[in-house]
Amino acid sequence: MKIKNICCIGAGYVGGPTMAVIAQKCPEIDVTVVDINEKRIAAWNDEDVENIPVYEPGLPEVVKEARGKNLFFSTEVDAAIDKADMIFISVNTPTKTYGIGKGMAADLKWIELCARQIARVAKNDKIVVEKSTLPVRTAAALKDILDNTGNGVKYQILSNPEFLAEGTAIQDLKKPDRVLIGGDVETSEGKEAMEALVNIYASWVPRENILTTNVWSSELSKLTANAFLAQRVSSINAMSELCEKTGADVNEVAKAVGMDSRIGAKFLKSSVGFGGSCFQKDILNLVYIAKSFGLKEVADYWEQVIIMNDHQKRRFAANIVKTLYNTVSGKKIAVLGWAFKKDTNDTRESAAIYVADYLLNEHAEIVVYDPTVKEEQVYADLDYLNTRSSEENRSKVTVVKDAYVACEEAHAVAVLTEWDEFKELDWQTVYRNMLKPAFLFDGRRLLDRKTKEEVGFEYYAIGN
Repeated sequence: MKIKNICCIGAGYVGGPTMAVIAQKCPEIDVTVVDINEKRIAAWNDEDVENIPVYEPGLPEVVKEARGKNLFFSTEVDAAIDKADMIFISVNTPTKTYGIGKGMAADLKWIELCARQIARVAKNDKIVVEKSTLPVRTAAALKDILDNTGNGVKYQILSNPEFLAEGTAIQDLKKPDRVLIGGDVETSEGKEAMEALVNIYASWVPRENILTTNVWSSELSKLTANAFLAQRVSSINAMSELCEKTGADVNEVAKAVGMDSRIGAKFLKSSVGFGGSCFQKDILNLVYIAKSFGLKEVADYWEQVIIMNDHQKRRFAANIVKTLYNTVSGKKIAVLGWAFKKDTNDTRESAAIYVADYLLNEHAEIVVYDPTVKEEQVYADLDYLNTRSSEENRSKVTVVKDAYVACEEAHAVAVLTEWDEFKELDWQTVYRNMLKPAFLFDGRRLLDRKTKEEVGFEYYAIGN
């Protein structure tokens, strides 16, 4: 089966970069990324590729090379579905905020709407690829909808989970550890559909790095991978608190542990907590699945990873209050970094949101600087928590475009994203313009303690 036209529904952090790389590597395939968000599509089509809506190193160059040739961004969803041989579904699957499974289960509303739209529009056979992170057996629900509401069209459902790390997504796409494709391994039609997707990736990925499984294993592998990675972060963060009490240094502990070849050094960097669109959502989804099958101990085990992560954010914020003489009321706290990690403008589940919210509850005045996150996103993140009114958030939080401005006359600075530029700041100038004593809280262990204390800062870092 030769694929000539691909449609991707969803122009976000996964759909946009993934389709851009496929278009670049497969110039013989027309790739159309569609979204109902007109503003987002307009940004993807901006003449200046530096203005595309996803901040990702290397992405503007890929988009510039392929856009207008075989890569297109459009709001014409029906037309793209009709034309496509293969349709990727890459829409948001947030944690439910209502009803059964509230706070844990994935909300599949957008997935189902996509399926019904495909069923309504399609006139010829299609391969539908799950690209969003989904609960196990979602493929069965997709197939049920498509087979029972379509126009006699035959569908093959594949699972092709993404394993991208924001900030290195283009590198991850061009040289992946593995590409995982799940499908119907029992039928010739299913095998043919899987091979069609294998052939696309094989244009640049070695065949031995492309794994094929049944669809259920593929869906669960994605949840499991994120759960394992998040577990490592929470594990080292749990030890960071013990390090602070015993006089140990969590970096030294992590180095010693990471040199064990059975364990390895990755994801053992202690911090104020993990964020992003996947870790928390996927673990909560895993917990919900385990509970739905009556696997209480399994659910409790994975839920503890989330509990530890929440605790790490709370205790970091509480330590700021405690250190500033048990009150931050009316005090200016500069927050450096709002994105959940460096080299992205994604703020979903960022630790900065929750630390700021905690400090706002203590009546602090917050000033935020982040090199890629826009002012309206900061307010939207705080408004989403629904802790206080939108007006209160705007009166208590100021967003600035300069780190030095953020720190002027501040009682304390909290580094909450590990942007490289924060290491290069003239910390002597920052110190001089702050109120004294000047407190510096390093939530990412980004800065050097010795040099900052020599400047005059009262310096506090996680796990030390």
